[in-house]
Amino acid sequence: MHFSLVDRVLERTEDRIVTIKHISAAEEYLQDHFPTFPVLPGVLMLEAMVQAARELAGESSHGPLVLGKVRALKYGTFMQPGSTLRVEVKLAGRLPDGSLDFRGEGRKAGTAVDGGEDQVAVSGRFSLRPVRVMSAHG
Repeated sequence: MHFSLVDRVLERTEDRIVTIKHISAAEEYLQDHFPTFPVLPGVLMLEAMVQAARELAGESSHGPLVLGKVRALKYGTFMQPGSTLRVEVKLAGRLPDGSLDFRGEGRKAGTAVDGGEDQVAVSGRFSLRPVRVMSAHG
């Protein structure tokens, strides 16, 4: 199954991207998570950051990029239907093997109080690495 957690790219530079994802009650994964209190699963908040990072990285000369490591992942506020996840991802480094290191943060748009910042829904560091294809002989 393929699904996009990037509805629109708001900003983009060589080392930074800002995207949004509108959370709709019609999204299938919300039916079971949770029936009386539907919220975007945490793993899909992480996936929204990963998809934004792939968009920022573009085509890799080392092949398709997959999630390598996740570090210091923290969750904050819930993302319910009708809310918008604003994701900002920054490129933090490039490794010789083609892996890319990122810092990401997802905020619940429109939750700022008294000129403050929107509430954090997810934040952390993660890396994307090229797909490693194993031969039949190991």
